[in-house]
Amino acid sequence: MEVGDVLGPEGLLARGVDGFAHRPQQLDMAEVVAEVLHEGGSLIAEAGTGTGKTFAYLVPALLSRHKVIISTGTRNLQDQLFLRDLPRLREVMASPAKVALLKGRSNYLCTHRLDNALLDARGHTRENLRWLLKVRDWALHTGRGDISELADIPEDAAVWPLVTSTTDNCLGQECGAWSKCHLVEARRRAQEADIVVVNHHLLCADFALKDDGFGELLPAADAFVIDEAHQLPEVASNFFGATVSTRQILDLTRDTQTEYQREAGDLPKLVEQLERVSKAARDLRLTFGQGLRRGAWHEIEADAAITQALRNCRERLAEVAGMLEAIQGRGKGLDACLARCQGLNRQLDELLSPGEGSEDIRWFETYQQSLRLNSTPLDVADIFRLQMQRHPAAWIFTSATLAVGESFVHFQQQLGLHDAATRKWDSPFDYPHQALWFVPRGMPQPNDPGYTAAVIDLAVPILQASGGRAFLLFTSHRALREAADLLEDRLDFPILVQGSAPKTELLLRFVEHGDAVLLGTASFWEGVDVRGEALSVVLIDKLPFASPGDPVLQARLDAIRRRGGNPFMQHQVPQAAIALKQGAGRLIRDVSDRGVLVLCDPRLLKKGYGQVFLDAMPDFARTRELEQVLAFFD
Repeated sequence: MEVGDVLGPEGLLARGVDGFAHRPQQLDMAEVVAEVLHEGGSLIAEAGTGTGKTFAYLVPALLSRHKVIISTGTRNLQDQLFLRDLPRLREVMASPAKVALLKGRSNYLCTHRLDNALLDARGHTRENLRWLLKVRDWALHTGRGDISELADIPEDAAVWPLVTSTTDNCLGQECGAWSKCHLVEARRRAQEADIVVVNHHLLCADFALKDDGFGELLPAADAFVIDEAHQLPEVASNFFGATVSTRQILDLTRDTQTEYQREAGDLPKLVEQLERVSKAARDLRLTFGQGLRRGAWHEIEADAAITQALRNCRERLAEVAGMLEAIQGRGKGLDACLARCQGLNRQLDELLSPGEGSEDIRWFETYQQSLRLNSTPLDVADIFRLQMQRHPAAWIFTSATLAVGESFVHFQQQLGLHDAATRKWDSPFDYPHQALWFVPRGMPQPNDPGYTAAVIDLAVPILQASGGRAFLLFTSHRALREAADLLEDRLDFPILVQGSAPKTELLLRFVEHGDAVLLGTASFWEGVDVRGEALSVVLIDKLPFASPGDPVLQARLDAIRRRGGNPFMQHQVPQAAIALKQGAGRLIRDVSDRGVLVLCDPRLLKKGYGQVFLDAMPDFARTRELEQVLAFFD
């Protein structure tokens, strides 16, 4: 069987699946993917919205008889592939291929940690105890241990870290529950499968060898398909760096106390020392102030109170390690806590005193209750290229947004893919007739204090003409909050604001209402698929340049500058152009969709770099007249 027999105009899908329409771009992409799977090599493939890129790589993967790892951007896309797309194709194609879904370890119940949490049940809040008992009852009958089965416990519930493992606290083969470990079982299914669906976080975690004790999954693969590949450089940067957080330290002290009660109990000084470490970690967080912020390492070095608190925390942690060494061998749990303590000490030492010539970017980030100290590679291209060499296979990188205009250079440089073949398939949608792109006249500059108010003044008549049915996308949370306040009492439509409910719930409400206005930031710019009349306007407040205050971005821009490059044109503009293309891609999701894209930022047409954005976008009909926008909805 060839890909044309499945995806062609008279193929299995055209004959057997309602609503399937043959698309020449999809079939062409599938044939190119099939060739790479057969011959090897690397391919970067941009497939415009509506091309059907998912089937364009799944069909050749199922026909290839190879072991194929498919990596997606999010767990939601993982579930879509595994629960919907692959079963449909396997049925139509009568494919014997075995398929497995593999998530990160934090998605699976750890029975050892559940037992520990129940042992220390007195220390929990009433709500946590209620969730804990619900997990205990579910644990008795779950087959896969995937915590998504417990949909009525919120994703951010405090119980999950208590009943799932991390690479830090997993006991590996030393664990008494190893034989019934859900993660081990999921890994076993993945080893036996022909097609394994993972996500970028898990892919990079495996690359970074953070899952010692479970063996490697990836070397067995003949091919890797990376979907939503534009997200991979940032995920890789996080995983190939190092992080120490106050939460890790507090988790260690809590777990050590639990294991001490289980395996020792005769060293009260250890308990006192653990309390001193907990206090030192909390004090360290407090020295950074109440605000939530990201900052460069020189801010730490310039603050005597912070450097002293950091030194104090490191010393207290070293004392715990010394006490655990003195009782080494008393129990597997305590020995695992010792290894974790020593590992945190090593990472802290590397953060505090990096090796000579290190180019890694050191920075910090504060959260409501915790602090993260990070070291991020300046550039992941060499690291990623080395990983590809260690895993010789066919590599396919695909997304709707990889090129800037016709050029893939920016993406290739980020991951070191200079030798990869590149192909681009435009969307089959009729953008000139389905969509109108409106760039208004007379908007103030984006740094004007009244800018967001001007955006809302512009939005109101458009929303009234469209009957709601709109996404208003903002480049900052501050602008989002201001816009939400300004819109109050000015519209009769339901207004949904990011943060007021989980993302999936907001999207469900948006579709159910049919006339809602949803205000969102970065998380609604991509991976959101609303088809039909429920979404007819996407308004974007500003060109989506990354925050210049971000310490990692700043370090990368400085490095380009030192090499004699132009950081703005070489990095910031291409990144923003790809982000804009993602945001605009929310508007037209089907051949029957119609809508208006509003970009309020006057820089698009007044700055020389605006042409890069214009070249990157689909060929929407364009206007600068509000009257044409209002007429579009008549």
